[in-house]
Amino acid sequence: MLYQLKIVTFSFITIVVASIVLAFTHANETNAFKMPYKNAGLTKRQAAAHLIDRFTFGNQPGAIDKVLKTGLEEWFIKQLDGEQNDAALMERLAGYDALKMTNEQVMTVFPNGGTVNKEAKEEAGLQKNDSASEGDKKLYREQLKAFMEKKGYRPQNELFQQFTAQKILTAAYSNNQLHQLLTEFWFNHFNVSITKNQCAEFVPAYERDVIRPNVSGKFQNLLLATAQSPAMLIFLDNFTSAGQNDGFEVQQERQQKRIDRNLEQAMKEDSNGTKAKMLKRLNNKKNTQGLNENYAREIMELHTLGVDGGYTQQDVTQAAMVLTGWTIYPFAYGPGSNVKKYIEKMGEENLIARGFVHKGDFMFAMNRHDNSEKIVLGKKFAAGGGYNEGLELLNMLAHHPSTAKFISTKLAIKFVNDNPPQSLINKMAATFLTKDGDIKEVLKTMVASPEFWSSEAITEKTKSPFELAISAVRALDAEVKMPFMLYQWITRMGQKIYYYQAPTGFPDRGQYWINTGSLLNRMNFGLAFASQKIPGITFNLPALNNNHEPESAADALTKYSTIILPERNVAATIKRLTPLVTDPSLQQKINEAAGKTTTIDNNQSMGVESNMADLGEGRRKNKQVNENQLARQQLRKNSTGKDIPMPGVAGDNTMLAQVVGVILGSPEFQKR
Repeated sequence: MLYQLKIVTFSFITIVVASIVLAFTHANETNAFKMPYKNAGLTKRQAAAHLIDRFTFGNQPGAIDKVLKTGLEEWFIKQLDGEQNDAALMERLAGYDALKMTNEQVMTVFPNGGTVNKEAKEEAGLQKNDSASEGDKKLYREQLKAFMEKKGYRPQNELFQQFTAQKILTAAYSNNQLHQLLTEFWFNHFNVSITKNQCAEFVPAYERDVIRPNVSGKFQNLLLATAQSPAMLIFLDNFTSAGQNDGFEVQQERQQKRIDRNLEQAMKEDSNGTKAKMLKRLNNKKNTQGLNENYAREIMELHTLGVDGGYTQQDVTQAAMVLTGWTIYPFAYGPGSNVKKYIEKMGEENLIARGFVHKGDFMFAMNRHDNSEKIVLGKKFAAGGGYNEGLELLNMLAHHPSTAKFISTKLAIKFVNDNPPQSLINKMAATFLTKDGDIKEVLKTMVASPEFWSSEAITEKTKSPFELAISAVRALDAEVKMPFMLYQWITRMGQKIYYYQAPTGFPDRGQYWINTGSLLNRMNFGLAFASQKIPGITFNLPALNNNHEPESAADALTKYSTIILPERNVAATIKRLTPLVTDPSLQQKINEAAGKTTTIDNNQSMGVESNMADLGEGRRKNKQVNENQLARQQLRKNSTGKDIPMPGVAGDNTMLAQVVGVILGSPEFQKR
């Protein structure tokens, strides 16, 4: 018993000592850098407001006081760590079952339209006919819907709706705001798009498993994770890239022999020559399976070195050869389903012994890898390097001085201003190189630099439509029950999240977002939002002012400008907005703004293929995702032009809503 007591006592002491050491280490980390905001003439409250502007999706009531209570440096370190309790957010997301699915589960439950139509034809004899009568088309849709329900399939628009809903809810309600901003930043940096065929199913897991866990770690880990993800492999076509390899040449030779045999047989059996002509075209068609340079080019130009990073076209070609064979581990559905059967037949152990590599959804196919010698940026990769030479290439790119400069520049543009000073970029790049690409350390260097606190940085970033919408939710402490309706407004303001087709991602400079049309849409959004005419979003405006009713529109403008734009000089804002809040036709404009929402088609805005859109709403697993029908009902009411308040909304006040809407639509609120 005494021996056991000694063990327990020793264990308890060990835990206490470890806790003290951890706390001391964390305290030293906090004290290791200071924020020089005083040198820029900022008060502590103004500095806290600037931190909130830069490292969250928007200020919330009481947020500045919370930052001050925690301490500026301590608050920033906690945001970098990204480990604060998010139980309330998880509860909001609990009903969205697709968010927890693996890639293979997503492909099984949410197959694309082509897969569904093919199976329906083969298994149930259903044949889609675009030239059929409306009655026959309706019958086909009903039969196809029944077929899907029997197979346990759900339409892809439900998957994408869940995905966009989590994006909105996570940005609005997560306590780890900086990690959400960095998730958006890195997803945009390593952009993939739902618009590309076969890529769409992999995008949810790409953000969840590839981007989000690596946003503040070592850059080389993030680069490798994206390089091996199915979404990126398909989006930039590397999953089909193959090089000079004995095994691949044998495979091509066998394929050609099969084509020749089929052609010969067809010419004997096909009386009218139709099949023979088709096979001749196949025979004459250039083999598309070969070296593909798309990913190699973008990994240099967009992901690491930058367009002026010092590489040549020859480097791109050689890098593409290094990355041949980097492909997707085949799934039972979708890309490589036939290969999966081959692997099961051969045995994975035998393939690994031959140099194949399998990691999750990634596979290095040795038989498709170019075995020759390559030279990239002066570095020689000896012949026969296999999988490891790809790792060496990525490691070299991740640690290159041009990469340090390029990544530091993009981070500074995101968090400082559209044209960050070279002095700041140099400091951040130096940290990137000396700290092994540690993103946390680079951001700490940025915040500890005077340039971050200069007048050229304060409120000098323009919010994207997504940032604008989420900041409105946070500013008014709003409750979002139907995220898809907010998504529609974000799309209408010019940012269709997850659908940007170019690998560059959305530009991160204000001039891209701001023009006459976008400003009008932003003002309309502010008016519709504040008047609670966006279905499924509620809040209590008087509660923001301690339930004190303003005496007039001018009084409301003064009070709510201070609440929504804290620690800013709002005198000029009030002067500029006063004529608007006294406009007698403002209510009519609000109704018109809300009514215009009906022009956004649900399936079109989600970017769903037409054959899947025909399936309608599909089967819903939970109450949270079934928002479209209720939304359309509310929109039909709003489109009549009548001022119909949402039932149960606290503090319904037309004058106050107008004033707040004008503030949300103002140029000042567009800035962060």
